[in-house]
Amino acid sequence: MADFHQNGIITTLHNLGNRPIEDLEAELVQFSKSRPMSLILPSLYSELEGPALGNIIAELSKVPYLSDVVIGLDRADQSQYQHALGFFDQLPQQHRVLWNDGPRLRAIDAELEKHKLAPLEPGKGRNVWYCLGYVQAKGESRAIGLHDCDIVTYDRSLVARLMYPVANPAFNYEFCKGYYARTAEGKMNGRVSRLLVTPLLQALKKMYGPLDFLEYLDSYKYPLAGEFSMQVGVAEDIRIPSDWGLEIGVLAEVYRNYSTRRLCQVDIADSYDHKHQELSAGDDEGGLSKMSIDITKAVIRKLATQGVVFNRSSFRSMKAAYFRTALDLVDMYHDEATINGLKYDVHAEESAVELFASNIMKAGESFYANPSKTPFMPSWNRVRSAMPDIMEQLLEAVEADTAEFSAS
Repeated sequence: MADFHQNGIITTLHNLGNRPIEDLEAELVQFSKSRPMSLILPSLYSELEGPALGNIIAELSKVPYLSDVVIGLDRADQSQYQHALGFFDQLPQQHRVLWNDGPRLRAIDAELEKHKLAPLEPGKGRNVWYCLGYVQAKGESRAIGLHDCDIVTYDRSLVARLMYPVANPAFNYEFCKGYYARTAEGKMNGRVSRLLVTPLLQALKKMYGPLDFLEYLDSYKYPLAGEFSMQVGVAEDIRIPSDWGLEIGVLAEVYRNYSTRRLCQVDIADSYDHKHQELSAGDDEGGLSKMSIDITKAVIRKLATQGVVFNRSSFRSMKAAYFRTALDLVDMYHDEATINGLKYDVHAEESAVELFASNIMKAGESFYANPSKTPFMPSWNRVRSAMPDIMEQLLEAVEADTAEFSAS
C-alpha cells in the first residue's frame, strides 16, 4: 500500500485502500453522462499477435463508461488492417481503427506536408497525434485517456484510475499522468527512468540550481510512463514530439500551457510489466540507446527555451555530474532490491549508466550542431487554421476505410 506523502509541485493521487473497481466504475458512469470519455490505443500490428493485447481488449470489453475507443494502427498492410478490424470488433463500445499506413491517411499526410505540417518521422508520437486529431474531429468527447498496448499485467482498474481525475467534474485537473512501480519477474525494470531521467534531473539541479521546470519534472514518480489522460482542450493546444521524447515532450507542453495546480499524477497499478526494449549499445538508432538520446535532447531543448545557455563545456560537466549521481543511485537501488528480495545485477545497471553517460554527450552534440531543429508536431489548432477542412477529411478517410474493408 502506498503512503499519502505529497512532494513536488503537482498533486499525487495514491492508491491508499484498493477501492473496489465496481465503485470507481459506478462513479465514472455518472461522470460520463456530462463528460463523455474516449480511450486511445496506439498499436503496432505486431501487438495483435503478442501476449498482451488480447487480454487488454477482453478487460476493456467490461468497461461501461467509455464512449468510444480509437485505435491507431501502425505497420500494417491491407490484409493486416482487415484482420485488425475483426480483432477490435470484440469491443462493445463505439470504436474505429485508424489505418495509418493506408492510402487515404497517407494522402492526408501528403496534404499536411504541402503546408509543412506533417509529422517528421513515423512512430508512436505520429500515431498518437493522428488519434488525438480524430477524437477532436468527432467532437463528442470531453476527456481522453491513452495507454500502451503491450501491458501484460493489464486489468481494467488501470483505465478507471487513469480517467477518474479528469472525468470527475468536482476535480480541477486538465492533465493526469499515470505511475506505478516497475517490478516484474523478481527484478526492477524502468531502467531509463531510474538510471537516466532521475539522475540527469538531479545533476542539472546541481549545475543550474532548482529551476522551476526541473522541480516540476522531478515531481513525477515515473515521467516516462506511457499512460496519461487529459481534457479535450489540452489535445487541441499541445505540440508533441515524434521521437522517443514523446512523454517528456507532453509533460513540457502541459507545463507551458497550464498551472501546475491543474496537473496531477495517479497510481494506476500495483503490478506493471510490458515489452522491454534492448539496451542497444552501439546502435544509436534503436532501443534504449536512441531513447536516451532523444529524451536528453528533449530536456536540453526545453531548458534552452527558458534561457539556459549550453556549450560543449556544459555537456561535459553534465555528463560528469550525471555519472556520479547515477552511480550513487545504483547503490540505493541495490539496497532497495535486497530488502524486497529482488534480483539486482550491478554490472548490468552500471553498463547502462555508462551508455547513458556517453549518450548525454551525443545528445548535447546533436543539439549544439542544430539548436533550431524542432521535432514537435504542430498543435491541432494550428493545423485547423492552415487547413480548415482537415477534420472533415480525417473523419471521411477513416469512415471510408472502415466501410470498404469491414465487409470484405
